[in-house]
Amino acid sequence: MARATVILVMPILSFFQPKTMFSTSPTSGQPEVVDALRLHNVLWITKHESRVILLWNNNLTKEETEKYTVKYILSYKFFNSTHERKERLQEKKKIIHLELYSGFNAKVKTQLFAKETEDVIKESGWTEFTYKAPPVYIQSLSCIIYNISFFNCTWHIKAEAPEDIQIFFSHRHVGKDFKCQQYIKNARKKNIGCHMKEIYFRPSRKINLNITVRDLRNNSSGLSYYKAFTPQRIEKLNPPINVSVSFENRSIKIHWKPPPTIGSASNKCFFYQVKITDRKIVDVTEEKYEYPFHKPAKTCAAQVRAKKEICIRNKIWSEWSEPVFIHDEKTVDAMLLSLSFCLVIFLGGLLICARRRFRCLEVITMPVPHPSDNIKIWLAADEAHHQKRMSVEMEMHSEIGLDIPEKNGDENIQQQKCLKDYELEDLWG
Repeated sequence: MARATVILVMPILSFFQPKTMFSTSPTSGQPEVVDALRLHNVLWITKHESRVILLWNNNLTKEETEKYTVKYILSYKFFNSTHERKERLQEKKKIIHLELYSGFNAKVKTQLFAKETEDVIKESGWTEFTYKAPPVYIQSLSCIIYNISFFNCTWHIKAEAPEDIQIFFSHRHVGKDFKCQQYIKNARKKNIGCHMKEIYFRPSRKINLNITVRDLRNNSSGLSYYKAFTPQRIEKLNPPINVSVSFENRSIKIHWKPPPTIGSASNKCFFYQVKITDRKIVDVTEEKYEYPFHKPAKTCAAQVRAKKEICIRNKIWSEWSEPVFIHDEKTVDAMLLSLSFCLVIFLGGLLICARRRFRCLEVITMPVPHPSDNIKIWLAADEAHHQKRMSVEMEMHSEIGLDIPEKNGDENIQQQKCLKDYELEDLWG
């Protein structure tokens, strides 16, 4: 079982008077409080891990508790904090979570109310109490959930922390304990963060962090700090999806879909911002945004981001979506004209190529025509003339070769030359 420490403190403002004085208010006719008499409180605490249970008691009699409605005002402020928390309670205890604070100052006072009118009849003075916890060596703890199942926590180590300490991290969710999968370290190899993935969260169940500081030199058990988160409060959403732009009735309409989330995906849970070039960022509660088309820049971009605002308050914005470009009407018409012209050229070229291709095939597969009768007669006459010329040439060669003597060689050569010239003239004549 966890060890509990009980500390008793005596009241600072406690004293007894024999009688309480009342007077009547001239405006309301009701008795008003003259002095804080007979009422006092005693405070003590019970410490349990990261929780401090602050308790108190008073000296009211049984008759007084039955006659009046008893309530208590509690005010407390953590060390190194400027924010003072104030509550009105009917129970005589308050559980205070220290988280990363090293103590607090608290004060309590008792009030008696008339049961019929709920007017204040009597109240005590303040009873103060100070609780000082063990030193805290880390600060600026920050955690974030992203991409549905990724979980990151980071922290800083204070300058006064001992040199030999090391930080260890774990968390508990839905009855299961998860140790850190991957530590983020600084230059001194001290753990200053933890990265975890494939961790799935139930949005209605808290994440309880346990950060333990151990002195490695003494091998001591160390100090533990605790902090709890609601998953949806620390979830960083992905950008909205399916962002598109359309033109209708001289207006630009931007549409999108909400991103996936670990909590409720109802449309009413999301809050959006739209950013358009040269325009102010606009808050939007629906998955669309429309604005008149008043001659915007030739090209501008629209982006959308999201967070949860309605179902549960979350201060973390998603990243901006990828830009979707918007063009004015002239630019759009020119683009359509250019696309049409390019399409016509492409189809024309395709048609020409097709015609050429089929013409080549026609030439290749065309049958060879039969020669006409005139060509046949011309070829037959040419063949007869050629045969006649060859026979004449052979006769002349035979006659000349018989008449030429063997002794006169030069004359023989000259005669052959003259004979050749004569034959050529005869052929071409």
